[in-house]
Amino acid sequence: MRMLLFCRHGVKQPRNPWYDGPENITQCPIPAGTNFTYEVIFSDEEGTLWWHAHSDWTRATVHGAIVISPPTGTDYPFPIKPDAEEVIILGSWFKGDVMGIIENALATGAAPNLSDALTINGQPGDLYECSRDSTFRLLVESGKTYLLRIINAVMNEEMFFGIAGHNITVVGMDGAYLKPVSVEHIMITPGQTMDVLLTADQTPSHYYMAGSPFADSFAPFDRSTTTAIVQYTTGNYTPPPMPASPSLPAYNDRDAAENYMGLLRSLADDEHPINVPKNVTTSLYITVSVNQIDCNGTCGGPDGNRFAASLNNISFVTPNVDILEAYYHNLPGIFERDFPAEPPFYFNFTGDVGENTLYPSVGTKARLIDFNETVEIVFQGTNVANADNHPLHVHGYSFYLVGFGRGNFNNETDPINNYNLEDPPLVNTFGIPKSGWVALRFVADNPGVWFIHCHLERHSSWGMDTVLIVKNGTTGATSMRTRPNYMPPCSAP
Repeated sequence: MRMLLFCRHGVKQPRNPWYDGPENITQCPIPAGTNFTYEVIFSDEEGTLWWHAHSDWTRATVHGAIVISPPTGTDYPFPIKPDAEEVIILGSWFKGDVMGIIENALATGAAPNLSDALTINGQPGDLYECSRDSTFRLLVESGKTYLLRIINAVMNEEMFFGIAGHNITVVGMDGAYLKPVSVEHIMITPGQTMDVLLTADQTPSHYYMAGSPFADSFAPFDRSTTTAIVQYTTGNYTPPPMPASPSLPAYNDRDAAENYMGLLRSLADDEHPINVPKNVTTSLYITVSVNQIDCNGTCGGPDGNRFAASLNNISFVTPNVDILEAYYHNLPGIFERDFPAEPPFYFNFTGDVGENTLYPSVGTKARLIDFNETVEIVFQGTNVANADNHPLHVHGYSFYLVGFGRGNFNNETDPINNYNLEDPPLVNTFGIPKSGWVALRFVADNPGVWFIHCHLERHSSWGMDTVLIVKNGTTGATSMRTRPNYMPPCSAP
């Protein structure tokens, strides 16, 4: 039996990092044969979030939806009120033991095996003979509108998603509302959730909803397409031998992905106000890279090296004692408090980077921030080893995605020309464009130990992680809650 931990992805857990869940970051795994009761504290989240296991790759099969309805006496702020709701979970399917796959990859230094299929609500769809009889079907009535709560639980692929013959209206993301925008398809990264409205306004028939990967990279990826069927239950018609398919962008269509990203804006009305921080007091500039570790030719990666990944050229090592416990009790030797505020040296991050940046340092480093600081983090993608679009997730916070762009971030011109400080989306997971950057802002008003990591699981396993520690304020109400009486024991003192 495996030991597990669980994360409520996107739930901020105010002052309550003890129940956040990442393995050996905020607690140690729950031993097999025992139990642990989580206390989940919601605050201003509204819409769709999700939960998943947070030990190695266990989230591949252990996950589910969190639906947060509007407060009693209020309604959805949508132009059309939905007649019904449905959760749509995009996932990965492996023929082999998923934990064995990553354990073998980490032991050899090679890349892990790809998934064998992508899924919609647990099924690859009827393009696969093994799934044909159990393909998920969304039953709809003509003229009615459905709220689809879409969750990307895929392990290593960002996804395009659409429904043949139908536009969908995006109204929410990551537990916050957006200005409604009608689109033919969405791009959703692992970890993200999106709320969309589907109106059954086409000729009654069967239509495919489909998901296919967005992977603008040289790295191998699961190229399969997953399908489900939107099936009209009204009208007299003969089902087609093959439902119509949506026209989704090519797997490497970065213009489609980034154009969609630029459409997303907070609702920002009187009932759902936003407060974008304008005066930054703490700035971090963090490079995001895929790397290698020298193995003297004995490992299974390129040139006999080991695959690695890094933030600010530091490949994160998960300790044996959770960092929250070590911080709370001031235990020495578990982690270092000197994660840098900028890269160790500058180069043309998105140009010819040379080989001198291929090998990162290795360590367990955290960044400490004073309570109530106004924080801006710019994540800069690099061309080291292999440029990619990286979906980064920050625990403990939702934040405003105030800007993004291609190339190297310019701290003089980009805030003027490429920031949106009026109605940026409030999110908890975001894609850093390939060879590009994103800027996010938040107020550090949630004290605790919070994990930052790539939601492409292979990158997180390789070390594309760090920890943000927000110090206590000056009062009990602005400080972490006290440690629970019982926390799962760690494997090492």
